[in-house]
Amino acid sequence: METRQIANQAVTFHGYNTVIVGAGAAGMNCAVHLCEFMEQKGITDPAERIAVVTGGLGLGASRMSGSDKQTYYKIGTSPDVPDSAEEFTKSLTAAGCCHGDSALAEAIGSLREFYHLVQAGVPFPTDSMGTFIGYKTDHDPFERATSAGPKTSRFMSECLQKQLARYGVKIHDGQEVAHLLTVGSGEAKRIAGVVTVDKSGMDAGNLAINVFLAANIVLAAGGPGELYKTSVYPEGQLGIHGLALKAGLIGANLTESQFGLASTKFRWNVSGTYMQALPRLFSTDADGKDEKEFLTGFFPTMSKMATNIFLKGYQWPFDPQRIEKLQSSLIDVVVFNETQKGRRVFMDFLHNPIGGDSMKEFDIDALEPEAKEYLQKAGALQKTPIERLAHMNPPAIEIYKENGIDLYSEPLEIAVCAQHNNGGFAVDKWWQSNIAQTFVIGEMAGTHGVKRPGGSALNAGQTGGLRAAECIVNVYGGELPDYSGVQSEIDSQLGDIVTRLGRCEGSPGLVPQHVLEEIRSRMTASGGHIRELNDARKALKEAVALYKNIGDKGFSAKGGERVIEAIQAEHLALTSAAYLKAVVELLAQGSGSRGSHLVLAEDGIEIHPDVINKATGKPLKFKPENQSLRSSVLHIEYDQNSPDLFRSTAVKLRPAPKDRKAFEPAWQDYREGEIYG
Repeated sequence: METRQIANQAVTFHGYNTVIVGAGAAGMNCAVHLCEFMEQKGITDPAERIAVVTGGLGLGASRMSGSDKQTYYKIGTSPDVPDSAEEFTKSLTAAGCCHGDSALAEAIGSLREFYHLVQAGVPFPTDSMGTFIGYKTDHDPFERATSAGPKTSRFMSECLQKQLARYGVKIHDGQEVAHLLTVGSGEAKRIAGVVTVDKSGMDAGNLAINVFLAANIVLAAGGPGELYKTSVYPEGQLGIHGLALKAGLIGANLTESQFGLASTKFRWNVSGTYMQALPRLFSTDADGKDEKEFLTGFFPTMSKMATNIFLKGYQWPFDPQRIEKLQSSLIDVVVFNETQKGRRVFMDFLHNPIGGDSMKEFDIDALEPEAKEYLQKAGALQKTPIERLAHMNPPAIEIYKENGIDLYSEPLEIAVCAQHNNGGFAVDKWWQSNIAQTFVIGEMAGTHGVKRPGGSALNAGQTGGLRAAECIVNVYGGELPDYSGVQSEIDSQLGDIVTRLGRCEGSPGLVPQHVLEEIRSRMTASGGHIRELNDARKALKEAVALYKNIGDKGFSAKGGERVIEAIQAEHLALTSAAYLKAVVELLAQGSGSRGSHLVLAEDGIEIHPDVINKATGKPLKFKPENQSLRSSVLHIEYDQNSPDLFRSTAVKLRPAPKDRKAFEPAWQDYREGEIYG
């Protein structure tokens, strides 16, 4: 470690073999595997070669997000239901836009990483024979899902952190990432390090800048949740997508965000048993008055309405293919329709669903077979939703109690919220990006395609971390980097950053918080779960103009906290332009409604006469999916000379490998390192 003066600021340099950005479940797992692989290679001091850099150890989606029983999706472990990696791969790739080789890698690594978590101490439940019990989740043809409760990903992060502590790896906490240092060009281009601002070390005139130089970079900083105004991501979950795009990483499937019903006072998904308990859904005016049973006009019978509320449990993500013929995602549309009127929507666990004048009263015995049989098997036939929820899943009630909400005495306000990004950055089967020695894992990796089985993101983060660590150690080794030959490139970038951040103090530029609010409002309105081509084009134009305006005027940000906001606002502005560019390009190809977003079209399919398009005042109509686009992935690459700042390319899917070698030649490939080619 050394400190040098750059542009009148003290800059502290650190050197490691590998720097991991992000301390969630994916990042922690990658760090643990790096230590394991280095020890296997005879590298006895992994703690001197690996570092984790994070903006907040207790923050992020892994630590702060969940649902009723947060799902981990793995190959089935039932003793009487056969499963295979090939079948698992088919499930991951079923909706398209998902590379076969990475899906197969997630399948093959599934149980290896699941049992790695079990050994780390994550309390996944078993029966008396040791069977890890499974259940069905969304888009899941088998009972592959399991859970350690609402805090599954938190348990994963915490248990892996304890493992990492045994190796002595340092976690640099409170570091706001401000820039990714690049050196070289073309195929020789590398990300040489991560520039951060130490949030706890900043004071008047001191930006507390750290530079973490590394031979290998692993980006595991999560999704850009704060892109959206209506979001269930933890507050402050911004990601670093804009920084990665500007450094030259290629975005993949940025159009494929996932949306679903979630509580807004405390950000939490209301999937699973929250819906299966069959609460009453009602709306009010903005002041909480004028209660209305808003669903009753959209369903012909109480049985159909209540069954669809139940089905939202494991058909939780908004899915445009489950709207027609009175399916469960009609509920999301109608909830959104209410909020567009300026009304608020609530879940009430004290009362059963209430029908309209023409409906019969709620009767649990009158539910359709799928719902009734599930509740019978679960023994959840109690009189009220809160009793059924308490019977099936007490921790689902406790998590709200911990956050100041008592479901026994108050309703839960909900909305359709951004929840997960199935897209991210393009990676190969080792989770290496288009820039060699930079790897992307967790939600930042764009491996999921259009749809994914619920909980597969947790498995993807673990297997991606394993694959990246294995490749780093076996292909690139454990040596520390030497960037002395490109010091001038590094210093030039550092000088620009220090100067730009220094200008924030007392500058007449833009207000960061106003910029962040503008980004979030625009993305929810035009890049959320309801989309329309002309509107998206207008939004893209505005997003590009905002980013260029930031470059021209800079920010007015007095004080350390405001400087952090300025850093975040700038890279989130570029992120929003990239996402909207992807949305525009996909809609222009005639993609239609797919994944978790609905595409409006005047000549499309009418949902219901009472579901109104706010822009036209006419019944909302949507365009069905163009399935011919499932065979490619939309790539987005930063180009400062492009009018839209980005250029796009459609890339054909990589298939899942079919070759199966005999043991002896496969063993030889393994011994000689040919498997990493």
